[in-house]
Amino acid sequence: MTAATRADRSAPELLDTLAADRATGALTTRSGIFYLAAGHVVHVESAHSPALGDLLTRSGALAPAGWWEAVERAGSRQRVGRQLVDSGRLTAGALELAHLGALFDAAYFALAHDGTALRFRPGVAHWLGAVRPVTVATVLRESYRRRALLDRIWPDAAVDTAPLARTPDADPAVLPPRRGRALALVDGGRTAAQIASALAHRTFHTLVELRRLAADGLVAPAPLVPAPPVHPVPGAGRADWDEPDTALLRRLLDALEAL
Repeated sequence: MTAATRADRSAPELLDTLAADRATGALTTRSGIFYLAAGHVVHVESAHSPALGDLLTRSGALAPAGWWEAVERAGSRQRVGRQLVDSGRLTAGALELAHLGALFDAAYFALAHDGTALRFRPGVAHWLGAVRPVTVATVLRESYRRRALLDRIWPDAAVDTAPLARTPDADPAVLPPRRGRALALVDGGRTAAQIASALAHRTFHTLVELRRLAADGLVAPAPLVPAPPVHPVPGAGRADWDEPDTALLRRLLDALEAL
């Protein structure tokens, strides 16, 4: 399978094929990336789920400086996970537990919204390295289980990815603590992933609470805000534009480099 392959099959079907072929590389779906080694899933990323580094640092399990030091030292060798353990910053068990949680969370989103435009890049490896490889069958089975459980709570999957808003009667103080903390962060702009990241919770646990809130009529996807009208720019098409503020651009560049 070449790097530019676009398949008409679904992501689960293609993952099964890659597992049977003991393939190594990265499979990109519409909303995530699966990294495989010898047919096993070693990592998954999705924009709808907090990254492993965010979960470790926001929860206090690891200092941000320790995370970035490991990335800098071992990222080019795809051994960041190994570096965290060897340096004593995390135990192997703690890393595996956090990694599996992040992997399954991201896989749920990458499979739930995969579409059919898929791309596999052979030989591509993630900079984290292999922490605890998981079979494709296990990843698919866990994703289906999660989807079925969430749909039993509330059948509208838009809650998982859309910015969420509270209804007028929503009051975090009268809810169970975990649900109340999730509701307190619903502000019309945050998504489930952003709420999970702010709470330093795994995304799936946050989705359970948010779907329960939706089932109780306390949250709903925020209404779309129409884009502002586009007005003609005075002098458009003329060649007498002001010169850019080079001092401002230099300050912005310095700030980006510092980040």
